[in-house]
Amino acid sequence: MSILMTLVIALKALNRNKMRTILTMLGMIIGVGAVITMVALGRGAQTTIEDQVKAAGTNMININAGNFSSGGVRQGQGNSTTLTAEDAASLRELPGVQYVAAGVNSRSQVIAGNQNWSTSINGTDIDFPLIRSWPTKYGAFFTQQDVNSAAKVAVLGTVVSNTLFGEDVDPVGQIIRIRNQPFKVIGVMSSKGTGAMGNDQDDVIFAPYTTVQKKLQGITHIQNITVSATDANTAPVAAEIEQQLRLRHKLIGNDPNDFMVRTLEEMASVRTETTKTMTTLLATIAGVSLIVGGIGIMNIMLVSVTERTREIGLRLAIGARGKDVLLQFLVEAIVLSLLGGLLGIGMGYALSGAAERFLSWPTSIPPEAIAMAFGFAAITGVFFGFYPAMKASRLDPIEALRFE
Repeated sequence: MSILMTLVIALKALNRNKMRTILTMLGMIIGVGAVITMVALGRGAQTTIEDQVKAAGTNMININAGNFSSGGVRQGQGNSTTLTAEDAASLRELPGVQYVAAGVNSRSQVIAGNQNWSTSINGTDIDFPLIRSWPTKYGAFFTQQDVNSAAKVAVLGTVVSNTLFGEDVDPVGQIIRIRNQPFKVIGVMSSKGTGAMGNDQDDVIFAPYTTVQKKLQGITHIQNITVSATDANTAPVAAEIEQQLRLRHKLIGNDPNDFMVRTLEEMASVRTETTKTMTTLLATIAGVSLIVGGIGIMNIMLVSVTERTREIGLRLAIGARGKDVLLQFLVEAIVLSLLGGLLGIGMGYALSGAAERFLSWPTSIPPEAIAMAFGFAAITGVFFGFYPAMKASRLDPIEALRFE
């Protein structure tokens, strides 16, 4: 008997008991729908967590000025003057490096009208908001032209903006004075909150590093470089950066580094563990849901074999082979699983959309989740349908015909 004929017979058999067929598929529909929904919610939550951790700088590598010794006296880390803007530019060509920002830090009293505030002045580059995933609330970050011309422009943190100009006031276009020099406010960063070290990340002013170098500090070197790697595994990139800077600074053999390279390994570890936990949870839910649906199919197929014992005996008596009966019941189980799987995928999309729309939960359904759910549905049909099908194919025709 051909596969097409077997499929037609299977569909007719399932159509005879519509309600039972629907209820049998319901277990698979709920199972697959639950898998799709949980994957969507889990992936959405995971993406949100990763974005938040990334914003904190998981992929970030910090290069700071190192020790400086004079007359045998070590001045300590951060006193070396060998880091330059050219060093930062050279790192852009390294594999695994995504963004680079040279930095010069200062602290000063800032004045706006009759208000004043003491805060950090961070001289940085145009890649900084990309490295930190930090958008502006008002205005915009400074441009490459501002960096090249050492323009007196400033982007305020929300604490500084609120203190100098008031809550929820757009200060773009206003003038502030830093060390008696006028700076034009061109933007305000969105609120970032407290950092991992307990510092207030919003109590800061950003300006082009060239401006801080020339107009505020009077130096030609830079104090730090911030690098964003393309991957959370920053160790290989950090090693490449160290080698590159040693070559540029002509350090050989056992010469100590005149810079420090630091990575945020702990934050990367947190993200990795979070991802593993989420993956394990979803895999467990998927397994339990689909097994429950498969057991339902197996149960109904066993009932179907019992109910159709005389039909099976008749087919065997008129020449049907055991493998024909086996294939028929196996196809019925697979059809139940696949139809339930398709409807479950639709249910999963509907529930995910409802969660995102009405509960404001972020969701994301990756294509591999659809393939996984549908594949498991087919495998479940084969696995749980095989025993009832095998039982049907091994029935004795004489005993089956006499079955009441």
